[in-house]
Amino acid sequence: MQVAVFGAKPYDRTYLSAANAAGAHRLVFHEPRLSLATAALAAGAEAVCLFVNDQADEKVLGALRQEGIRLAVLRCAGYDNVDLGAARRCGIAVARVPSYSPHAVAEHAVGLMLALDRKIHRAYNRVREGNFSLDGLLGFNLHGRTVGIIGTGGIGSVVARILIGFGCVVIAQDPVPVAELEAIGVAYVDREALFARSDIVTLHCPLNAETRHLVNAELLAQAKRGFMLVNTGRGALIDTRAVIAALKHGQIGQLALDVYEGEAGLFFEDMSGEMIRDDVFARLLTFPNVLITGHQAFFTEEALTAIAATTIGNIDAFVRTGRPLHPLT
Repeated sequence: MQVAVFGAKPYDRTYLSAANAAGAHRLVFHEPRLSLATAALAAGAEAVCLFVNDQADEKVLGALRQEGIRLAVLRCAGYDNVDLGAARRCGIAVARVPSYSPHAVAEHAVGLMLALDRKIHRAYNRVREGNFSLDGLLGFNLHGRTVGIIGTGGIGSVVARILIGFGCVVIAQDPVPVAELEAIGVAYVDREALFARSDIVTLHCPLNAETRHLVNAELLAQAKRGFMLVNTGRGALIDTRAVIAALKHGQIGQLALDVYEGEAGLFFEDMSGEMIRDDVFARLLTFPNVLITGHQAFFTEEALTAIAATTIGNIDAFVRTGRPLHPLT
């Protein structure tokens, strides 16, 4: 099967090509993201391979169908960028990678907590300039602190286990509590209680209609003053403007982001020679108590290997049976 791979970076070529080493499929790599303007690049292919910021709405899917596309494989777990109803109407099967390496994202989330708390990013820059002063670098022990986890699926569960190891008090909110976590001391509470009690809140739930802007002005007003907020899930889980207001007034004491709701025009690209035209994102960068990474939580050798293997596995299964291994439609 010929597959048009959109938003392809060098590491995508490396890992997908390795997973396809037997040559079962012809992978055609395209650097541009998928959009209505680029859908024609899929001409001659039967499948497309997409990532988190590729656009697959009704118009794009219709254009892909006209090009003969029968399968869209996501090389990620999230699928909020795909109109699944439109895909069904177009007769395009959609598949994803439901799990690749929960440890990759979980470890990055905890790394952000540690870096932000202990001001490691600021200390690094100071020392490089010959400034060894400790003023302004005061942190706190994670041991004994209360951490609230929103979403205890694969990633959230690993985060909980890591933080239990640090000696944290871990509370969580999820529609389906995990008995194994409760057995090691994780207490499930409602969302409002979690924000009211937590020194740190970390987000690990999927983005859908119910969780979009889950962190909003109303919920922030109920949060423990000066708490740390960490988001390695999806950018739109938080209302960024409400978060900026909470930062300005000290309601949020520290903020760590690996995702951003307007990231499609920024992340995964080298923008160092250009002006950032997103005023909301530029405002975030002005806060000394904000730490942002560019959607790299997933970016480990183990995760990329697993993502590529599952992606090729989805294509293999579709060729054999007409149905991918991990279908969404």
